[in-house]
Amino acid sequence: MDGTLVDTEGLWWQAAASVAASLGRPLSPADAPHVHGRTVEDVAAYLGAPGTARPLTAAFADLIGRDLTIMPGALELLSGLAATTIPTALVSASPQSIVDLVLPRLGHTFDLVIANEDTARGKPWPDPYLEAARRLGATPARCVAVEDSPTGIAAARAAGCRVLVVSEGLPSLLQICAYEGDCGENPREES
Repeated sequence: MDGTLVDTEGLWWQAAASVAASLGRPLSPADAPHVHGRTVEDVAAYLGAPGTARPLTAAFADLIGRDLTIMPGALELLSGLAATTIPTALVSASPQSIVDLVLPRLGHTFDLVIANEDTARGKPWPDPYLEAARRLGATPARCVAVEDSPTGIAAARAAGCRVLVVSEGLPSLLQICAYEGDCGENPREES
């Protein structure tokens, strides 16, 4: 979700930087691998203040409420998926409260949502992707994970999923199907 469907990576960094600054620990670019794609609890622990998970979530929610940009191609991809029988799962390192803020803006009903609270370990562990595959009744090797962060990529690969790495905008459904090799009922690109 974050960084693939919605452009929230910068908002997450702002929230983490604000909380870190309040602790007298300003963030620098060297901190990015410990913040981007990580769970709220992981970032709070990294800051040396596990009790800051709730303020981190609140700061992030506030920023999302004020400024949320949907990534280029996201709505088109979700619309294309909705027109097929391909099951979709949202696998996010964000807490459910954040996912609940974002989902209505996407206009897509996912077959399954896995948020941070749904597994004992979050990304970069494979647990969220393994749980999504299990609940969908799919083998991970038949799943395509669309990811943008090193943490998410590591989680999906460790789970055994095929990983499509994106950096700017999402691929079309046809591009994903070409990568996957089989999308069932011949999805058609919408014009």
